[in-house]
Amino acid sequence: MFADQFIQIAAYISSSNVYGIGENAQMQLRHRLDSYLTWAMLARDETPPILMEASDFGRKNLYGVYPFYMALELDGKAHGVLFLNSNPQEITTGPAPHIIYRTIGGILDIYFFPGPRPEDVIRQYLAFVGTPAVPPYWALGFQIDYFASKLTELNDTVDIIRHANIPLDVVYADIDYMDKYQDFTLGKEWQQLSTYVNQLHAQDIHTVLALDASIPVTGEAFKRALDAQASFFEWERIDQAPKSIQSLYNSTNNTKIMLGVSWPDAHVAFPDFGAEETINWWIDEITTFYKIVPFDGIWIDMNEPASFGTDEIDPWYFKTPKHSKIASLMCPLNGTDANYDVPPYETFSVFLYRNDTMQSYLSSKTLCMLAVSKSGRIYDTKNLYGLQQSIATHKALQKATSKRGLLLSRSLFPSGGHYAGHSLGDNYATWSNLARSVVGIQLFNIFGIPYVGADICGFYGETITDDLCLRWHQLGAFYSLARVRSENRLSPQSPSIWYAAARQAYLFRYMYLPYLYTLHFEAARFGGTVVRPLFFEFPDDDAARGNSEQFMWGSALLIAPVLRPNMNVTYAYLPRSVSWYSLRNDDFGVKAPKGFFFLQCIRIYAPHQSSSKGVQSSLTNYHQIRPLQLGRIHSSLLLLLRIQPHRVN
Repeated sequence: MFADQFIQIAAYISSSNVYGIGENAQMQLRHRLDSYLTWAMLARDETPPILMEASDFGRKNLYGVYPFYMALELDGKAHGVLFLNSNPQEITTGPAPHIIYRTIGGILDIYFFPGPRPEDVIRQYLAFVGTPAVPPYWALGFQIDYFASKLTELNDTVDIIRHANIPLDVVYADIDYMDKYQDFTLGKEWQQLSTYVNQLHAQDIHTVLALDASIPVTGEAFKRALDAQASFFEWERIDQAPKSIQSLYNSTNNTKIMLGVSWPDAHVAFPDFGAEETINWWIDEITTFYKIVPFDGIWIDMNEPASFGTDEIDPWYFKTPKHSKIASLMCPLNGTDANYDVPPYETFSVFLYRNDTMQSYLSSKTLCMLAVSKSGRIYDTKNLYGLQQSIATHKALQKATSKRGLLLSRSLFPSGGHYAGHSLGDNYATWSNLARSVVGIQLFNIFGIPYVGADICGFYGETITDDLCLRWHQLGAFYSLARVRSENRLSPQSPSIWYAAARQAYLFRYMYLPYLYTLHFEAARFGGTVVRPLFFEFPDDDAARGNSEQFMWGSALLIAPVLRPNMNVTYAYLPRSVSWYSLRNDDFGVKAPKGFFFLQCIRIYAPHQSSSKGVQSSLTNYHQIRPLQLGRIHSSLLLLLRIQPHRVN
């Protein structure tokens, strides 16, 4: 079905085993096709829900857009489909089984990847969109990111964790280091950040700085951008720009620059990262700031792009004492200018949030859909914004540091893994968010972004239980991105509070980091996954196809975490086609039962192929002698295990 601002394609699919589509807060790895469910896809400043409601299934659209899915046939053969379109869109799944794809504009290209194995599908997909970047080796170490109002608070937090003998490799300075939340500035209490970063470097600890996508129009960075001929998103016509807001600032008076609201106390503008002049300005800003603070990585945030309170008369920040009561962005919602902000079909990205007490529009939490730039209209390019900023920041980071730095982006699109990794967002300290992270890290490997993890123990949450945070540290040690991030510096999320369990989990991780790094290298070189769903290795196993609670590192390690409260065991599944052996210290090398069984706490297994060929001919592991940092210059113990192929009677 084709119409103005509406394209729909419906098709039967040959399997009920469907995986992918995002970014949503999915609770199950395999889609449910026994009922009609619509999945919204529009990059949105939206946190995962506190609790996953049964009626919602985690369908709220989050930070990025990935219109890609994989289907697994009953014979174990897989194929993938990519709907390459950057407009607001959605996918409906349902009985038969069938799939319906809808978009409300743009060009639609459909690509098929024939497999036949699941890992082959991902390799073919990545050969098209770009293989993922290899993270620096140190970026596989343990990381912390706490909001701290002063540099001394950050220093105290680092000291507490190190005194607990917990491995630590990366420290973040979040937006509190800035002067009034302005990019490329240092606040009054952070003037010695450069000195502190050098002190961390002397201890083999690396530093990542946060940058937001929006630029306050009262700051020096905005003035430098205008001098450099950088461009920003604008209104179509000068008469559309609200005079009452534009005239507040000399730099925007009588201009078409569209102004929104973010953390700074003045209005902000949004750079057009599709324009060469803007990219060059952004590179100059980052390389210049690097001379002030010698950071090792960058975490780009708010790049959906996010604007607070759009289309709201009484936005939430009016009730926040720390934020100024500046007027929010108001978009045309009726009349001849409203055809992009209120199109004939608004998609599930609007319907999902609209109710009796709240209005919702495509422009909610972001810019007006009629905004234009050199890249095109944001109605057509919004979902690309995080990817475009990632490309520009990747170039800047390489130029500034002359090294392979760490780059994380909150919003991405297919091919985003070629430039950046991803955190699963501002999650909550709940058991459902813990379980969702197991699905999330597997989905992002399917999307081609293997450097991924959730905020361990949750970003929000003052009342987290001992049990939950203990289990989350044990699970988080097996994310590619193992990071604790919390809005509260003194929150119970701190691993120092759980030092015994946290230290044990992360030391196990460090022992196998060479294997994890090898997986990332192979994914970058050949394509493929790092964290892998069970059905990737066992596509003929029906129990593996529906398993949403376990995952693998490559083909060699299986992780079965505890995901429920007050449990000393987990109901695990080990595929029957291979033999499994424990890698825990207390029962290392002990053969494990196959199939479903109750497993004590968290265990990690290595399979031994029970076939005449044998998947593995050798397995090499490194045990780090010095555990507080993972640096490769430290002494290591090499353990080589050779497994001879044999036939099982």
